[in-house]
Amino acid sequence: MAIDWRQYRCENFYDELFESPGKARPAARTLADYLDDLTEPELAERRLAAELAIKVMGISFTVYSEGKNVDRAWPFDIIPRIIPLSEWQKTEAGLKQRVHALNLFIQDLYNEQKIIKDGVFPADLLNESVNFRKQCVGVKPANGVWAHICGSDLVRDKDGTMYVLEDNLRVPSGVSYMVENRLVTKRVFPELFEAQTILPVDEYPAQLYDTLCAISPRPLDQPNVVLLTPGIFNSAYFEHAYLAQQMGIELVEGSDLFVADDDCVYMRTIHGPKRVDVIYRRIDDLFLDPEAFNPDSILGVKGLMRSWISNKVALANCPGAGVADDKVVYAFVPKMIKYYLDQDPIIPNVPSYLCMDPKDRSYVLANIDKLVVKPANESGGYGMLIGPRASKEEHDKFRKLIEANPRNYMAQPTLALSTAPTLMEDGTVEPRHLDLRPFILSRGDIDSTYVTMGGLTRVAMVRGSLVVNSSQGGGAKDTWIVDTDDGLSQSQTLGGMSQSQSFGSNSPKDSAKEEG
Repeated sequence: MAIDWRQYRCENFYDELFESPGKARPAARTLADYLDDLTEPELAERRLAAELAIKVMGISFTVYSEGKNVDRAWPFDIIPRIIPLSEWQKTEAGLKQRVHALNLFIQDLYNEQKIIKDGVFPADLLNESVNFRKQCVGVKPANGVWAHICGSDLVRDKDGTMYVLEDNLRVPSGVSYMVENRLVTKRVFPELFEAQTILPVDEYPAQLYDTLCAISPRPLDQPNVVLLTPGIFNSAYFEHAYLAQQMGIELVEGSDLFVADDDCVYMRTIHGPKRVDVIYRRIDDLFLDPEAFNPDSILGVKGLMRSWISNKVALANCPGAGVADDKVVYAFVPKMIKYYLDQDPIIPNVPSYLCMDPKDRSYVLANIDKLVVKPANESGGYGMLIGPRASKEEHDKFRKLIEANPRNYMAQPTLALSTAPTLMEDGTVEPRHLDLRPFILSRGDIDSTYVTMGGLTRVAMVRGSLVVNSSQGGGAKDTWIVDTDDGLSQSQTLGGMSQSQSFGSNSPKDSAKEEG
């Protein structure tokens, strides 16, 4: 056998698949037993199959390095991360609750600002927000939804508690890789999808399309929906093209659209202008409309904000939604949930220290070697300090940055992030730290909110690293939400099966289309 789980050292952190060396968690027993029976050549065969599938399917991402754009194959680990359905149902409820409160918060900030008047949210925090758009004041989008698509990052601490690490409300990315991870895994382990109920993720494009259609300003059965991309050099262009293709909508750039005298948006086609009803925009606010924001932008569409404010076109996500996509504002989300919904948060925040508060700032400066310090609006793992692994020079640098602009920094304890078994290049299996990004689609109320069944699990492939971002050496896993009872009852179906025979028993076509 290639893997001896008794040698898998998972005692120091909460492991997603194992309670202790050799003892798999209930939802992971079928997978652990299956992998335990594989020989080294069989395990290597499956890893090679995944690498070939990724190349054939063209799954890539772009890294900016030394002034160049470098396309790389998607880094993927074939051992999935497993979460039992009973646990996921609570997580799903917590995500719906959180995003509903965030949308109420954004609507409030751009209109009555009751949360500020009632002293729950500091006015100074809003005044210094780099993502608050004055151009959006007084706007009320359809159903009060500003962030139609949200990606909230979840982490698990050493005791197994799930926390929300941050919310991504501007142009959250990564969902295409979640879907593609599943397709690759089904090619590699088709028999495991017959042995247990692994809940599907492939309905996301259809759910996204329905969400976008629901916000059309015109009551049409099939509104004209487009996806607006910055172009092929954007790091998420693979995702832009993938989602447009899956939804059956046009993928456009700014030069393909124009706003006419009637304030409607039109797409240039060989048959003449065609009105656009909904734009799923993957361009940051400041480049969206040179008339309203950056006048030098060539990525956006002149007059687009004017059209949106006149309710001639719908934008997802709405401009200005990023006011809640701020790591300092994040610390107030539990209070938002209590204020708007009169509920306690189902999923807690990671404890946070706001450097704009004198008491918190003093603590952070004195304990910077023990904390993770984050700037308010950076993403992708950039610009942050992991105190325990930084040098004294880096500590001193960040102390100066904090003192110069305390509003821009917050800090959190260094969490003992959970781990999962990860296949190394030499064929060994080691624990690696990971997080999870589920995607939430909002249409106006909690009951109609859709949460992906699991999400994008990102893995820090370097031993001991806590940085999971693919741009900084991270990888990904398929995320399985498993009906534990059903999985256990069917686990015996793999009992006497020859693994070599079972690997070839399903064609790629069948395994790519059948879902559990």
